[in-house]
Amino acid sequence: MASAAEQLAANLNFSAFAKAEDLKKRIWFTLGALLVYRLGTYIPLPGINPAALAQAFGAAQSGLLGLFNMFAGGAVGRMAIFALGIMPYISASIIIQLLTTVVPSLEQLKKEGEQGRKRINQYTRYLTVVLALFQAYAIASGLEAASNVVIDPGWFFRFTTTVTLLGGTMFLMWLGEQITARGIGNGISLIIFAGIVAELPMAIAGTLELGRQGAVSSALILGIVLLAVVVIAFIVFMERAQRRLLIQYPKRQIGNRVFQGESSHLPLKLNTSGVIPPIFASSLLLIPATLSSFSSATGPAWLSTVTTLIGHGQPAYMALYALLIVFFAFFYTAIVFNPTETADNLKKHGGFIPGIRPGERTAEYIDYVLTRVTVLGAGYLVIVCLLPEILISTTGMPFYFGGTSLLIVVSVTMDTVAQIQGHLLAHQYEGLVKKAKLGGKRR
Repeated sequence: MASAAEQLAANLNFSAFAKAEDLKKRIWFTLGALLVYRLGTYIPLPGINPAALAQAFGAAQSGLLGLFNMFAGGAVGRMAIFALGIMPYISASIIIQLLTTVVPSLEQLKKEGEQGRKRINQYTRYLTVVLALFQAYAIASGLEAASNVVIDPGWFFRFTTTVTLLGGTMFLMWLGEQITARGIGNGISLIIFAGIVAELPMAIAGTLELGRQGAVSSALILGIVLLAVVVIAFIVFMERAQRRLLIQYPKRQIGNRVFQGESSHLPLKLNTSGVIPPIFASSLLLIPATLSSFSSATGPAWLSTVTTLIGHGQPAYMALYALLIVFFAFFYTAIVFNPTETADNLKKHGGFIPGIRPGERTAEYIDYVLTRVTVLGAGYLVIVCLLPEILISTTGMPFYFGGTSLLIVVSVTMDTVAQIQGHLLAHQYEGLVKKAKLGGKRR
């Protein structure tokens, strides 16, 4: 016999979606906000020479600029008002998360519930302004250093460019928060998702053009498509995978009634760190290439040697990429999940793992299981992120969806679909309960 949850899910259909007016309003608001974001990626900064910018960007897109351009939906290549994108806010969020583990005052705020979360979000916004100011001024100075990119260089150009880029980032941060509150899904993640997916048609068209010209065989293109489908299915499976620890609660007596002890599960995700390890690893490995592209004439010889050794497809690049992913997977998992705190919460509520003493022994056991699970999660991230690099180096075929972008697209899609399903369940709950004979209706 199907469970109540399965019966509820089975009754979800397009007619239920048509009746969910609030959900439709949220979806339309989300689409409208993403459209505004895409329009902003085509509004260029004032005082830029487009032809000179395209030439300068073409020489530097193999470094960090190429990575940021992918996350910004091509806004960096066009040097639009949203060129900084949402990355300063993401960087500030990660920094604040790291600081909450080492700064006692921030750690205390984290434990204060909703009020503490609002304070931490406010600190994140302040740090976003600082990071965006620094990065915007660096971009303005870098544009002036490039030959013929800026029509009228000077302090006025630096000021207007810095203010414009800062305003673009703050607007995107506000837009992401509005999508989260009034739309569907996580606004910040959806903005990155929209930027990555928006460049996909151009990448597909370029690949098909290579096939038409005979540069790439049709069999290879078909193989890449099939492999992409398999990798996406693998990512979905691994992102949903979790190790469940059985939690037992003792019997309780309230008044004269004795309630039987309940059991639940403590889910440990296989990939607790999410997409943070690939982003950090990619950023660190692209720093030498970025510095080399900006100082090709005056840079030291060792920088060019290092850039050559860790170029895309090189064995040193593959090895360092894998090691950095594994390191950040363990490091970030240790930041976001505290076994000692989890064990203390279980002890306070009377829960325990069968066969394990509550308290310190429970924390040690959770840490032991989490470490083993993280090994599998780190290996999964390495496989997904290195596979596109191997394809590029062996076939010479441009592969737009790298490991980081593919993880972001699949994860955001899964999260958004889950939220849509949750809204549908909430809207149809009363009618579905009656159909499932859970409403206690009298005959």
